[in-house]
Amino acid sequence: MRLFVEKSARRFVGLPVLLFFTVPFGLSVIGCGHKHAAPVYCPNNANANSGPVEGQLSTIQLGSTQLQTTGESLNYGQIGQRLSATGEDCIGSTVSVGTFIYATTDSTLQYADVNPSNGEVCAGNWNRNSGSGIPDYTICTPPSTPPPTNEYFILAEANGVSSNKLAVFVHPVVTGVVLAPSAVASGTCGNGTPGNGDPTTDCCTNVITTTPEAPAPSYDGTACVSQNTRVQLTAKVYDNGGTTPQNNITCQVGRITFTAQGSPSVVTIDPNGFATANMPGSATITASVSNSASASNAGFFSTCPPASITLAATGAQAGQNPVNVALNNPLTLTASVLDTNHNPINGLSLEFNSTTPQTISASGGTVVPTFPGSATITAVCQPSLCNPSPLSQLGLYGNGKPITSNGITVDTAGTSSTVIYMGSTSSQYVVPYDFTLNQQGAPLKLPFQPNSMVISQDGSTIYLGSPQGMMTIATSGNSVIGPYQTVPGTVLAVAPDNSAAVVTDPTRQTVSLVTSSGVVESSYGNVVGTSAAWSPDSQTVYITTTTDTLLTHSVFNNWRETATNTMYTDVAVMVPSIGAYFAGPQETDGRTYCSTSTIAIPGSPGNPPTTANDYFPLADTVATPTNQIAATTDGHHILGAAPAAGGTPTAVEDIQVTPTSEAFACTQAPAGAQVSPPVTFSSTFTTHPLSSITASAITGVDPASSSALAFVTYTGTSGLLPFYLPGTGTVNYVTLSNGATAPVTGVFSTDNQSFYAGTSGDDAVHVISVSGTTATESGTILTPKLTDANGNPVAPNMIVQHPKKLQS
Repeated sequence: MRLFVEKSARRFVGLPVLLFFTVPFGLSVIGCGHKHAAPVYCPNNANANSGPVEGQLSTIQLGSTQLQTTGESLNYGQIGQRLSATGEDCIGSTVSVGTFIYATTDSTLQYADVNPSNGEVCAGNWNRNSGSGIPDYTICTPPSTPPPTNEYFILAEANGVSSNKLAVFVHPVVTGVVLAPSAVASGTCGNGTPGNGDPTTDCCTNVITTTPEAPAPSYDGTACVSQNTRVQLTAKVYDNGGTTPQNNITCQVGRITFTAQGSPSVVTIDPNGFATANMPGSATITASVSNSASASNAGFFSTCPPASITLAATGAQAGQNPVNVALNNPLTLTASVLDTNHNPINGLSLEFNSTTPQTISASGGTVVPTFPGSATITAVCQPSLCNPSPLSQLGLYGNGKPITSNGITVDTAGTSSTVIYMGSTSSQYVVPYDFTLNQQGAPLKLPFQPNSMVISQDGSTIYLGSPQGMMTIATSGNSVIGPYQTVPGTVLAVAPDNSAAVVTDPTRQTVSLVTSSGVVESSYGNVVGTSAAWSPDSQTVYITTTTDTLLTHSVFNNWRETATNTMYTDVAVMVPSIGAYFAGPQETDGRTYCSTSTIAIPGSPGNPPTTANDYFPLADTVATPTNQIAATTDGHHILGAAPAAGGTPTAVEDIQVTPTSEAFACTQAPAGAQVSPPVTFSSTFTTHPLSSITASAITGVDPASSSALAFVTYTGTSGLLPFYLPGTGTVNYVTLSNGATAPVTGVFSTDNQSFYAGTSGDDAVHVISVSGTTATESGTILTPKLTDANGNPVAPNMIVQHPKKLQS
């Protein structure tokens, strides 16, 4: 090998100078007899008393470890980075070197020229002795003819020691890099020159390689890969903006580095381009040519998503549901997951959700009942924590969509006490009652008269809306906080984790997510909400409006407004939470959490298609009107009720839903398909007239968490509290005493043994005792004595509760 550098010689002429000096008396000259420290010879010398010593320059490392692996790749006329050289002695310690001289194997200095003083490489020819004040080594002139080879080497030299060879690849300007099927497999490698074959990166022999690896199937982004499966990424590199074989310069550019963008948990890629599928999800693959400023989105990698999640309770018999668990005893759940290729997936990041986390919580696969009651537990693979996807490819191969398990119902026997709070939209007071003490607390005066009252699932905070501002009550000390006058309106719902409340302001026509401290986290304008319901994981909220639209907010895709066939009046999230049902005056609609994915742009060679998604699409239409709606926690019933209208009697509608497996694991948009099949819910419904009551409006449908029965509250004059037994078609009534005319609102205790009904006529709260499928008035009547501004008594039409441990 011949190395080419510029050399200049300097001569230094030394003239002898005789110096005369005297040494003052009392001083002496030392040093002549001083001994220097003995040299330490390198440990590998055969003779430990001679040869190289520690501290002397032994080797030179040129370039970073990464650059030594990839080499430097430069477009014609491009100037590379300044190369760094480090001197080391025989034991690897750094040695100070005054000057390094850099040299190139390009004898013509026309293709891979180097600045000898700092190692900057020019993919062409450096300017030298330019004159006119132009500094040398600042202008790189591209080569006028193609080089005889595209691979050259740079070395650094000092004190007679030469460095490692650093490869430099010079080539036409790169205009595109795309993933492509292996040309080795198809026999189209050619000889690597433009127009002669159509090579991929695995065809090229001039690429620096690390430790050889076992072969693996080629991957080009047109399918998903099961977990722990290893594939080889192969790509093609093009110039002149084309993607034909005539533009293929793959074997001229050196090593390609592949990187997964956005979701590193999805795939691991090694320096040789071998990729191993990790966790479900998809990611854009960036391919970069070292130092050529030519990184581009070359393609797409998909680790297969779950097709099914099967949840089982440890120690329970196969298929046993519900499972009885004693109070404070933990129950472990296991999840078996299969992907779309029917292969198992391990280590999945699942969310565990409970329908009543206040009493029976679920976290990390462990269920702990802290109060008696009933809850249905599900496991969810929820993007972006699980199965993430770039938004532009959401739905491709099933990535980016949620997958939900079957539900496990946990029943915990026992009795707990309750604290209820009674309020009215006509009174400025809220009155607590503690059933542990059997004592009514002092009335809590609010700054303004509330129009709504919602308690957080943990029972810590009560949110109250008003036209003047939102207020809260901290239940730990029954202290009133607020008002937050920047947040006027009606409180519709509170997130299960108490992170935000949905507040709508009819005056400003906004819907906002507001914290308990009155901070508006996000708002949506030109809409007024009427009801809202959250998914159990607090990531999605469904909001009905005063127009024919559905408003949703999710962590994944923010606010979305969807046109509907009718104006919805109420919403209930399904159990499991794979969608929601919506009450309407003409029909009751079901909508799925699975977006319908459409291939919007087919995609160019090597690049994934671009998808468009219709979020929360219609999955079921039930031809019966409902005004209020609720879901039973066993997942079998959507219960609705509507007042009499046009000769139709007041009735309970029992909608029995049978979701398909596609509704749990969202249908996919495979490559080549234009539209994924829409998810549908199969349902039947039965109508059960409430013939004994006269109702002007339905105010609520309240099922027990045990799903054994559901009460219907209303405004009217019948003096009866109807309750329905889901699945049986049976309607029964509780006769209300004390002159009550109608149950205008109600709430269950968490142990399902009591129902508290606020009534008109006597302006009281009646305690209803519940045992299995029977209900009777217990004889306990609470008189909160709520009054309006004129001191007149008003009906308690807002009641909330939270459980409390029994006193021993």
